[in-house]
Amino acid sequence: MTVKSILEEKGHDVLTLGPNDSLANAVQVLAKNRVGALVITNGDRKIVGILSERDIVRAIAKSGASALDLTVRETMTPKVNICNENHTINEVMEIMTRGRFRHLPVEKDGLLDGIVSIGDVVKRRIEDVEREAQEIRNYIATA
Repeated sequence: MTVKSILEEKGHDVLTLGPNDSLANAVQVLAKNRVGALVITNGDRKIVGILSERDIVRAIAKSGASALDLTVRETMTPKVNICNENHTINEVMEIMTRGRFRHLPVEKDGLLDGIVSIGDVVKRRIEDVEREAQEIRNYIATA
């Protein structure tokens, strides 16, 4: 299974913000859409960062409520790990585990093409295991 199969099911839509947006605006977008991260682009779908709930917590811990007046650029993680549609589910799980993050943007031809979350990956892995178990049951029943 690959990232491509996940995106075919869930779609390629990604919530994005620009680096000059306020952190307060980012918090509102995260809460309204019930997501844990936003990909930061310059409007051209070129990834310049990622902003996660963890980034926001760190900013508030450092600056208090005034952190909400900061720009996304001042708070985001600028070095973004990415994957492409050919990465396998196991490769994505390894990248996320090693980096200790839950969201991985998907890039195609240098531009944002989607995003996969740890929830997407776990869901797909469970489906694979259930399918394999059913195939084994079927094999045993017909042997």
